Amino acid sequence: MSQPRPSVRALSPLRSARPPRFPRLLAAVLLLTAVTAPGASAAGGPAAEEPAVRPLGRIVPVPASVQPGGAPFALTPSTRIGTDGSRQARAVAEQLARVLRPSTGYALPVTDRPSPGAVRLRLDSGERALGEEGYRLHSAPGGLTLTAYREAGLFRGVQTLRQQLPSRVERDTVQPGPWQVAGGTITDTPRFAWRGAMLDVSRHFLEAAQVKRYIDHIALYKINTLHLHLSDDQGWRIAVDSWPRLAEYGGSTEVGGGPGGHYTKAQYRDIVRHAAARHIEVVPEIDLPGHTNAALASYAELNCDGVAPPLYTGTSVGFSSLCVPKEVTYDFVEDVIGEIAALTPGRYLHIGGDEAHSTSHEDYAAFMARVQPVVARHGKTVVGWHQLTGATPAEGAVAQYWGLDRTSAAEKERVAAAARAGTRLVLSPADRTYLDMKYDENTRLGLSWAGYVEVRRSYDWDPGSYLAGAPASAIAGVEAPLWTETLSSDEDLDRMAFPRLPGVAELGWSPARAHDWEDYRLRLAAQGPRMEALGIGFHRSPQVPWPAAGSGD
Repeated sequence: MSQPRPSVRALSPLRSARPPRFPRLLAAVLLLTAVTAPGASAAGGPAAEEPAVRPLGRIVPVPASVQPGGAPFALTPSTRIGTDGSRQARAVAEQLARVLRPSTGYALPVTDRPSPGAVRLRLDSGERALGEEGYRLHSAPGGLTLTAYREAGLFRGVQTLRQQLPSRVERDTVQPGPWQVAGGTITDTPRFAWRGAMLDVSRHFLEAAQVKRYIDHIALYKINTLHLHLSDDQGWRIAVDSWPRLAEYGGSTEVGGGPGGHYTKAQYRDIVRHAAARHIEVVPEIDLPGHTNAALASYAELNCDGVAPPLYTGTSVGFSSLCVPKEVTYDFVEDVIGEIAALTPGRYLHIGGDEAHSTSHEDYAAFMARVQPVVARHGKTVVGWHQLTGATPAEGAVAQYWGLDRTSAAEKERVAAAARAGTRLVLSPADRTYLDMKYDENTRLGLSWAGYVEVRRSYDWDPGSYLAGAPASAIAGVEAPLWTETLSSDEDLDRMAFPRLPGVAELGWSPARAHDWEDYRLRLAAQGPRMEALGIGFHRSPQVPWPAAGSGD
């Protein structure tokens, strides 16, 4: 999934009643004027401070429908945040207040009582067309209203509201105003139901605080799924009471021989709660039957010869396998999946299935036939890497495609055929979405087995038509994996995930008709000061006309 190898391993958008009011070219010119100082080129150079009022909808991901018009709304010291009285609306309102109070210095009390000039959050049972995550934002001098059918929609709308305000609103110290939101209406729903980010905590262990920081940053871009890669050859990262040596011994190292680590059940629950509060569903992955050296080293009986191998700190893949014929293997799988399923309130459990080069095809098929029902018995839907389609995917299973543009036609057709037969697909083409790939030959971090992946390449493709022969209705969504063979710090994660992850998020959220590189690169450039304000040390790709560092702060 993440190493050199000889061979490669929905929701409909709410349609506008009319096209966006501004043609793309004019909108691009307006934003370029906003982020670039007189005389600066679109390829870079010094930039002016942010405009006091950001053009409506000039955010990431771009909304489905934008109707600008009228004077802006302004936050003032007397502004209140109103709700409809529901517990759900109040929870999101309190989150919004926690974002806005430090930078504005305003009290921003949350109230259920009507208040003139308020920011109002309301759930409306009549807005079914907005679906689970859609929202409507209406901004005018007399107030700003966010309306949604579900709580998740209010939360997504709050992320839009944040991006419409000056980037300094993200800082944790009082900043100068004004705090204005352009007038008009945004009506927005996601294109795909699955918009994911995968985080590998096995090659290098990441502390719970690091994972929660990553969750906070991906939530801003309307990501709704966090796929946690919890086990691999180099480390087992989750406590399992029935097999305690998995974490205690199997989790005691990492790539390069560092100390490793693992999450207690309490720490894992805390990560899941943190994600859920941001309407992100955690999908845990236990990679089987390959990528299992940490487990094999922890328990000799899981090996066919009964001999435990040493712990592994390298980066090669494909050499390990559970012993498929042994019954103890399925006791192990039952216990591990059962405990992790009990900890995870989400719908899915990922069983890996990739790069099982040391498992025969017959054994692989037999293993998947026994393991997939285990997942179902514990109330979860199976997710596996797309090699799962080489066996027989369970009914309702999700296959995660991570091949390349150059992957063989036969392998692509096998995945497409599974999709035609009912298997849903999450698209993670490695040469488009793998955030650990180097940007270019000068990138210090990352790998390059899938090629170099600059910002444009990660954005400039269409998930709906990417895999020939796979029906668009089978595409559950997209996911951007971040593997950690070369990454261990927050700074490393920032540098490789940003600014590519926001582009993948836009492919997942925004309607296909809105995808346009020249327009996107300008909206992404305007995210630079916001990422700086959030403390994200992003890669300043030369493909994007970034404002000068510190601009707009």
